[in-house]
Amino acid sequence: MSEPARPLETNIGAPIGVFDSGYGGLTILNRLRQALPQADFLYLGDNARAPYGTRSFDLVYEFTLQAVRNLFERGCRLVILACNTASAKALRSIQQNDLPHIDPSRRVLGVIRPTAEAVGAVSKTRRIGLLATPGTVASLSYNMELAKLHPDLSLYGHACPMWVPLVEYCESEGPGADYFVKKDIDTLFGMCPSIDTVILGCTHYPLLLSKIRQYVPDGVTLLDQGSIVAASLVDYLQRHPEIDRTISRGGKVEYLTTENSEKFATMAAVFTGRPVEATRIEL
Repeated sequence: MSEPARPLETNIGAPIGVFDSGYGGLTILNRLRQALPQADFLYLGDNARAPYGTRSFDLVYEFTLQAVRNLFERGCRLVILACNTASAKALRSIQQNDLPHIDPSRRVLGVIRPTAEAVGAVSKTRRIGLLATPGTVASLSYNMELAKLHPDLSLYGHACPMWVPLVEYCESEGPGADYFVKKDIDTLFGMCPSIDTVILGCTHYPLLLSKIRQYVPDGVTLLDQGSIVAASLVDYLQRHPEIDRTISRGGKVEYLTTENSEKFATMAAVFTGRPVEATRIEL
């Protein structure tokens, strides 16, 4: 049985909303909770319609906007799109076209810009690799952000369509993971052997980290999006006390899913390392 969204709330003291198309955003949530242990969080996974990586721009935008509205209706005044595909295909439209009409005082932030900001201080060769879903690579969002922030960098993107299924079917330590991870990494470095920094442009990929480290060349830096996004949010809240004041601080987290709640709880525990209780909703 699903829970309806509550009427739009405007009272001060609300959780930070965290949205992903599925489970991967939980790796971002883990880091956010470490960085802001007293803050309350409300996580929403659109698991019934995942994955977003192969869907069109229009559909990802439509689904993401529905999720953002739902989190707003539940009181959130700040929502983090903990999903590279949603950040690539929906964030800019929501920020520019929808927020002014919904509520200009609310904020929606993504994961791509903080990651792009961090790259410049890491790479020495100025050659960057991107491993991500087909949708994120095709969007060219990382290319555009890096061109604005670090025009001296060159980005080489490669889509890894099998990596998310490997994680979600709990095959991240199996032989299939070795085959696909090695194949995709070899393809990326075949594009440019002097890549010295690789963006893991999907929030599922930290669960493949041991395999990825095994097959990337020595000396290559792998960027951990979770820690980057968490540090960026802490900095953002310090620079925007008017947003920081709206966050409730009880150290609690609530989980919502558009799929079966028991299935979500079982899978979510793999990503969070702790038992999870979830509520099913409809968007």
